[in-house]
Amino acid sequence: MEQTSVSIVRQCEMLGVNRSTLYRKRTGRSLEPLELMAAIDELYTAHPTKGARRISKDLQDLGLKAGRKRVGRLMKLMGLVAICPRPDTSRPAKSNEKYPYLLRGLTISRPDQVWASDITYVRMPRGWSYLTVIMDWYSRKVLSWRLSNTLDPRFCLEALEEALEKYGCPEIFNTDQGSQYTGSEFTGLLKASGIRISMDGKGRALDNVMVERFWRTLKYEEVYLKSYRDMVEARIELGRYLEWYNGERKHSSLGYKTPDAVYSTRKTGNHEAA
Repeated sequence: MEQTSVSIVRQCEMLGVNRSTLYRKRTGRSLEPLELMAAIDELYTAHPTKGARRISKDLQDLGLKAGRKRVGRLMKLMGLVAICPRPDTSRPAKSNEKYPYLLRGLTISRPDQVWASDITYVRMPRGWSYLTVIMDWYSRKVLSWRLSNTLDPRFCLEALEEALEKYGCPEIFNTDQGSQYTGSEFTGLLKASGIRISMDGKGRALDNVMVERFWRTLKYEEVYLKSYRDMVEARIELGRYLEWYNGERKHSSLGYKTPDAVYSTRKTGNHEAA
């Protein structure tokens, strides 16, 4: 078989992945499940249209043993399906009430009109932690966040309580249909605050596109560049990044203004930035 002349550095660039994860000895060795899941996470975030077969081939091109069935099993475990990356972090509870999606065709033109929330994986040395954020859709500002080592609904509720205490109430709150968001405590707090509840359609990850885009930005600019030693370090580093993201990172879609600057227009009524 002809040996490829493309360096592993160039291969990583072509595949859109970080060398820190995939730059390993090309021995064809099998990876441990957590290592393989981390590699899949990067490949999938870079190319969310790829399924298990194509991701398996990418890994094999990098000299890693990763059969399609094994990759498929791990992708199923992580809740990753082609088209858009969505970790299986929010599983529906059949007994909980679901709500219609209210954002279709809606022009979002001001801060606090729509807030959104979601959950993603953050890899750790011996497993995964789970990050939730609450974001103002118009300004992209992260209003609150929590990191947890379990998917207990409490960490999502705490993020909501903090955002409401700091910033007041939005008109609409959008999430997926996961049990963390459909439970009576979470929806009860929204209802008691006079907030309309919107939920993504089943299998429609793009219904919450602003948070999905943020996850990709967060992983490329922060998570994939670092290896957090533990939850304490992860919280510190993520906190630093989110402070920078809100206060210093300029967005082309916001007229090269920061989320903080655009969100502050809620006080003046000047919403021409985004």
